[in-house]
Amino acid sequence: MAKKERQKRAARQARAQVRAEREAERRSLSGGDDKPPKRAGASASAQSPKKADKVVKAPKKKGRIGSYLSEVRAEMHRVVWPSRPELKNYSVAVIAMLIVFGIVIWLVDTGFVAALVGFTGLRG
Repeated sequence: MAKKERQKRAARQARAQVRAEREAERRSLSGGDDKPPKRAGASASAQSPKKADKVVKAPKKKGRIGSYLSEVRAEMHRVVWPSRPELKNYSVAVIAMLIVFGIVIWLVDTGFVAALVGFTGLRG
């Protein structure tokens, strides 16, 4: 267990170092400004009066099914769908292979039946 903890600690330290390097690079690109970046909604007094008057509603919690469906929808947007010509080619290939394998299975079945009839002399 100690090895696993050391690996986790080393990974955290590496991520922290990468973040520090990015922050230093960002500061050097922004002109050496040492102020920490402002966070959205850090203080209500800094907001304009119109924004302060608005009531922000918390997002509606989704149930397990709603969460699942939203994840499915997001995943479906990431799918790279085939174009119409590609779909036609794939369909023709699948139908051709079905015909070929159907003929092969029919031939093997016919061969087994012929072999059984030859050995047993039964017609069925």
